[in-house]
Amino acid sequence: MTTIPKINLGNNGPLVSKIGLGCMRMSPVWGSQANDENESIATIQMALDSGINFLNTGDFYGSGHNELLVGKAIKGRRGDAFISVKFGAIFYNNQWIGLDLRPIAIKNFINYSLVRLGVETIDLYQPCRLDNSVPVEDVIGTVADLIQDGKVRHLGVSEITADQLRKANSIHPVTALEIGYSLADRQIESDLLPTAKELGIGVVAFANTAEGLLSGDMKAPLAPDAYQNHFPRFQGENLIRNLEKVALLKQMAREKGYTPTQLAIAWVNAQGEQIMPLVSMSRRSRLPENIEAMSIAFTAEELNLLHTHFAPGAILGGTYLQR
Repeated sequence: MTTIPKINLGNNGPLVSKIGLGCMRMSPVWGSQANDENESIATIQMALDSGINFLNTGDFYGSGHNELLVGKAIKGRRGDAFISVKFGAIFYNNQWIGLDLRPIAIKNFINYSLVRLGVETIDLYQPCRLDNSVPVEDVIGTVADLIQDGKVRHLGVSEITADQLRKANSIHPVTALEIGYSLADRQIESDLLPTAKELGIGVVAFANTAEGLLSGDMKAPLAPDAYQNHFPRFQGENLIRNLEKVALLKQMAREKGYTPTQLAIAWVNAQGEQIMPLVSMSRRSRLPENIEAMSIAFTAEELNLLHTHFAPGAILGGTYLQR
């Protein structure tokens, strides 16, 4: 199996694996059923055994189910895991109904997370996004207080703008930015990625396959119960046109002897030492192929072809990144 290198998460930040494990899909999301709990726990433990120490969860994933799951998986091996937790999203009946970023709410959220995870400190704690409902100073300042109290080690932020990133970092040093990034979603290259690099902030890049679009397995039309149907990218003519664009990635994958998913992960990995692909998995069988993706190299010609073919705007329609 490929040896997973370690990187500092941001300038002089904590040492973490170059690939992270996204645990969200192990729990009910968008009305889906929970995966087999034993398989999910075994997947997390196999990831830790393989050298993946970065585990990403959220207190709203499955209404706390995901944190409980992670807590069970890391019991007795806390030192092997770097735990990243998002907070702030409020769901009701599997539907997003808003954010609660008030300091009083954050101080409530953190205590429930610590209990569910069975830990005394969360390594990386981050609002899932900012919406101007609460001043940035209050949100970031509250996490800074939690760091002072020993409940949190590092501040993270997620799905924000370059201006918001600068402001957050001016209030308290930001260790990591979590953001969607893939061949299909390159809009952050214009300002957000350069800003993170300038400030010495690590980038945790999720949705590497753009919600399955780049996996090579998607066909039009989608099943009526597919969660992607919520998003314009996967509707009608948009999906047909987008799948035509993905054909090039599928061809390159065949020629290189890999899957389109592996190439999608490898491309994100190739974008910089400060960028960590965050890959969602819920089955042990997926681990070897996703870890192998970290060793895939591209020629200059291949990268140029991908960058030209998947230029910003080439994929039609948005996803929840613009919600």
